[in-house]
Amino acid sequence: MAIVDEIARSVRDRVLRSEAPDLAAVAPAIEATFDDLALQGTFHSDESVLRTELESKIFGFGQLQPFLTDPSVEELWINRPNQVYIARGGEVEVHEVQLDSETLRTLVLRMLRDTGRRVDSSLPFADAVLADGSRLHVVIPDVTAADWSVNIRRFPANILRVSDLVASDSLTDDQASFLSETVIGGSNLLISGATHTGKTTLLGALISELPNQTRLVSCEETFELRTTLTDWVPMQARQPNLEGRGEIPLRRLVKESLRMRPDRLVIGEVREAEALDLLIAMNSGVSGACTIHANSAQAALTKLCTLPLLAGPNISSQFVLNTVANAVNLIVHCEYLGGGRRRVSEIARVLPDTDGNPRVERVQF
Repeated sequence: MAIVDEIARSVRDRVLRSEAPDLAAVAPAIEATFDDLALQGTFHSDESVLRTELESKIFGFGQLQPFLTDPSVEELWINRPNQVYIARGGEVEVHEVQLDSETLRTLVLRMLRDTGRRVDSSLPFADAVLADGSRLHVVIPDVTAADWSVNIRRFPANILRVSDLVASDSLTDDQASFLSETVIGGSNLLISGATHTGKTTLLGALISELPNQTRLVSCEETFELRTTLTDWVPMQARQPNLEGRGEIPLRRLVKESLRMRPDRLVIGEVREAEALDLLIAMNSGVSGACTIHANSAQAALTKLCTLPLLAGPNISSQFVLNTVANAVNLIVHCEYLGGGRRRVSEIARVLPDTDGNPRVERVQF
């Protein structure tokens, strides 16, 4: 409505740039504008409807708000301010929007403000979780060529169970029964796959198969894991502050988690030396699970045998090979089939060969 746009413009700068841009901070300006419009006889509809729309415009995320509230949108990304890409049902759509660089920058900073994350010239990347559970990733110039790059990945409102994955053909009945039994039995799992193959969703579903009295401690770069367990301590790594202090890396979280009496330790994704800490925990009797980017179960095993070497020159490859062979029980590989469809394409046991090195043996169903 033109009235709403007029009021929004009158308070936009004050709201977007305020240190505390909530309704109370701009209420006087809003009320004064409404009073003026009422005196002029401008209203031609219910004032409460106007107020609701106005608050959505001012305190929401502007041109991005319709995409962020649409439950069918799986992911949103922006390469330049006037174009928004969305993924819906596995298909990509491009939408032209009325958005300039400064407004996009302001909206993203508002998203980040309540997450404890920041982005600036000294730290041009940011990973954060929004209030609705969506994951926000931002990259700014001069790492990008000219414009801010923004990705917002959304997650299902409901926590999916193994039965839901069977219903969506991501798992067969036999695979579901086998994985549920192995997880409940305490097996150590590695879930592999490319981006958007459903690794974290599968991990959360399998964890939710555990008895409710199971104590879970999870460590992630950014909160993504979801589960129905109640005795759960989720922990998130922290970036350094403006002075370069206060960083808490994933390795520190894994070490601290072992002092928290976990029945099950989960790392959202292993990318670097934290793989060593997870292996040591698994090898000391703590059941564990994690995800890893790889193209197959064999590639995931090879990668897991390599990442711990990043922990330092005093870590020998033979130690890592023996530890993996004795610690990891199962690799579950996920694939994206297109059109929004995902499936578990391979389940493999990890067994030691005659030299004590790990090998994969595919489970036949």
